[in-house]
Amino acid sequence: MARVIILGTSGAVSNARHDYSHFLLVGEKDKPVLVDAGSNPLDKLKSLGYDDRQLQDVILTHFHSDHVAGIPNMLMHMWQMGRKSPIRFFGIPHCLDRVEKTMDMYGWEFWPNFFPVSFSRIGERDNILLYENEDFIIRAFPVVHFIPTIGMRITNKHNGKVLAYSCDTEPCPNALKIGKDADIFIHEAGGPPPGHSTARMAGEAAAAAGAKELRLIHYQVWNQDPDTLVGEAAQAYDGPIHLCRDFDEFEF
Repeated sequence: MARVIILGTSGAVSNARHDYSHFLLVGEKDKPVLVDAGSNPLDKLKSLGYDDRQLQDVILTHFHSDHVAGIPNMLMHMWQMGRKSPIRFFGIPHCLDRVEKTMDMYGWEFWPNFFPVSFSRIGERDNILLYENEDFIIRAFPVVHFIPTIGMRITNKHNGKVLAYSCDTEPCPNALKIGKDADIFIHEAGGPPPGHSTARMAGEAAAAAGAKELRLIHYQVWNQDPDTLVGEAAQAYDGPIHLCRDFDEFEF
């Protein structure tokens, strides 16, 4: 079975118990895949038994700081620890172009003996192939946020199960395409539109999509109690609902 390890769960305002929303996909055969990096994830990965040499591929959903700001420190960390193997980034041009420009501002071309880094850009079209390895096929869909953003439909190649991830979005048709009949639908619950969805809206999306299970992520934690979100989602969805917590692990 493939595993999902939640490395962070908060929206743009994090706290000591909730890092920015990002997660790790761990398959049966290939290397783990990181989705977003609002903060440097490498110490978390080390605590889970992984080191930076096991991380080769990173998917970035959009260019907001709570999803990409950890990239420069992550790359510098890898370089300082003597990494030699390549790392690959996947995403849409709006995001990856800006990540490259950010690294240019840090002068990474002057970091001696720096390891190879590549950027694979996809078009902003429905159901476009974003990434494939021995374990997963990942297809992307544009969603409705403040800037160009993609959600993802992740298929486990070994058993056909589907993990859907809305990313940051207000209710939109593509969120339903992402979550259609998914075994697990990870949906944001950051708040009311524009650009985001409430927990109830996440429940409505899961119900309309026919998802088998809903997991809430990217929620507000600053001076707020996120535990109430499960009850809000349950007003619209009668399937299993879980509030993602940092370091949660589950299979699909």
